[in-house]
Amino acid sequence: MKLLFVITGLGMGGAEVQLCNLADKLQSEYNNIIIIVLSGENIINIPKSKKIKIINLNIKKKPTSFIFGLIKARAIIKKFKPDIVHSHMFHANIFSRILRLFCKIPVLISTAHSKNEGGKFRMFLYRTTDKLATISTNVSQEAVDSFILQKAAPPEKIIAMYNGIDTTLFSFNEIAREKKRAEINLNDNYNLILAVGRLTKAKDYPNLLHAFSKLNLSKKSKLVIIGDGEEKENLQQLAFDLKISKDILWLGIRYDVPDWMSACDLFVLSSAWEGFGLVVAEAMSCKRLVIGTNSGGISEVINKYGLVIPPKNSFALTSSITQYLTLPEKERSTLGILAREHIINTFSFEKICQQWLTLYNQLLNRKLKNGDK
Repeated sequence: MKLLFVITGLGMGGAEVQLCNLADKLQSEYNNIIIIVLSGENIINIPKSKKIKIINLNIKKKPTSFIFGLIKARAIIKKFKPDIVHSHMFHANIFSRILRLFCKIPVLISTAHSKNEGGKFRMFLYRTTDKLATISTNVSQEAVDSFILQKAAPPEKIIAMYNGIDTTLFSFNEIAREKKRAEINLNDNYNLILAVGRLTKAKDYPNLLHAFSKLNLSKKSKLVIIGDGEEKENLQQLAFDLKISKDILWLGIRYDVPDWMSACDLFVLSSAWEGFGLVVAEAMSCKRLVIGTNSGGISEVINKYGLVIPPKNSFALTSSITQYLTLPEKERSTLGILAREHIINTFSFEKICQQWLTLYNQLLNRKLKNGDK
């Protein structure tokens, strides 16, 4: 089987991580994998396998650049002859659908990574190009239902395919916990609250900052934020205005996130909207207590092994943080163990990868059965 992945970019994000992990996992079984990147700016995530070829189209925000990108991609497909083209994220999905008008693509899978992939115009483009895709997927059932409601895809042509977690990488490590807490001079007399994600409006960090500012616990707390983005200056100013700057560490982009998850006592995702909530699952895999807003697929991920609260409600978030940080140690430990078991049984990358392989084979076999080779 020859696989061609198409993605908008390879920056810091859940979609990018998922594609690279999937490509690496499949590389062990299939040697013919190519990744086309529409825009090569700020490449952060790449597959570990050197056998996976990455082709950067360097498409700019100009019509001529888009056209030249289509011409380059068409030439790649005619030479490579992929069995499956699997696109990820809005721009790559639309690009791949248009590309199918100009070359033979046996199976085209369009994967969205959020229930909110833009406004009405983007949903219109999804709707009008739907016939060009073999099938569409999204990363949670809530996101699928949202796409159907917005008529971005008909019910019979879109399914939920969850993201997968590397449960070996994301596993509690006592040594890493002690090391990371020592790096910031934090002993066990402090609670460490962790948040990971791009500093964008979607992640709604003001919600978390307001909730953190209202905490009134006998045990002091520090908030560690991993990520970068266009809202950084605004958020740091808000932290200053709320008089909590001294208790927040802005670590920027990091490559030791699993270690920081082991170091924390509580993981919080305060998003206004989400797709899957990958970082919540990663924290749960590290046996951490988690709190997430009821946005996207977070409630599907957390299930009964954490707290799910309404979005944009800092009072509910403060209450939930207080509830979890005052739990007896035995209850924390038990909940963490159950959370990891839930992730292994439902979202391990081995399980999710096998689901993708099953889908690929089903769609290819259906195509062959219909006589279109």
